[in-house]
Amino acid sequence: MTPITAPLAELAPVGLTELVDQAALQTRIDRKYVVPLDELPHLLAELSAYARVLDIDGARVFRYESVYFDTPRLASYHYAAYRRRRRFKVRTRSYLDSAQCWLEVKISGARGSCTKHRLPYRPQDRATVHPGRAFVQEALEREAVCPPAGSALDPVLVTTYRRMTLLLPATASRVTVDTDLTWQDGDRILRLPDLAVVETKTGRAVSPADRLLWQRGTRPVRISKYATGLAALRPELPDSPWRRTLRRHFRDSTPSAGTAPSTTLRSVQEASCV
Repeated sequence: MTPITAPLAELAPVGLTELVDQAALQTRIDRKYVVPLDELPHLLAELSAYARVLDIDGARVFRYESVYFDTPRLASYHYAAYRRRRRFKVRTRSYLDSAQCWLEVKISGARGSCTKHRLPYRPQDRATVHPGRAFVQEALEREAVCPPAGSALDPVLVTTYRRMTLLLPATASRVTVDTDLTWQDGDRILRLPDLAVVETKTGRAVSPADRLLWQRGTRPVRISKYATGLAALRPELPDSPWRRTLRRHFRDSTPSAGTAPSTTLRSVQEASCV
């Protein structure tokens, strides 16, 4: 039993269909917070008056894996590092407990807005964008965000974590809480077992979760599972947007070699060109 088991069990449940109906939020404002793991029980207890937790067949915490793709010169990373107004991320996201997988293209725009395009994907293809190259190309062109012409997209980083998802019905918003965070870049692995990433996903108004975090003195931080994780594992990369987060939460964690997450990064020769 973990410290969050008891407060999580006290939350009212919500099914996946109802969660999506009330707060799909494919276009939204995201706010991210880094919270010490030992503070989560109190935060969940405070949210019990506002939130319901995603419950699927009695399970409330689910295993996720994301494979991030980038060009050989890391265009996606550098667009974020230099704060280009329009930025993109391409990844596969696998829901390991249900063997479901999606290919996703995320576009970040002005004032923190984010638009996500998703395509159902075969789990066995999660380390390549080749089967979805037309989808990726169309999504990038539709959003007028394109990497350099002729660039391939290769797998660069794998993240794994456990996630619980909360619905806040009064504001039609969601909160995700990610724990057991692990990043893998080749044979380099970084783990942050004592921290959680809490992300609020709202339309326009702030959510009760944001207000509770602010009252506790916790403010939004700049963190990206892809960019911040890669910057931590490759200190030679430019890291200006996430430097404070890296210093405070990542730099004391030394990357090490070890057992890789379930997908091993590899060069995928058939990766698509976009």
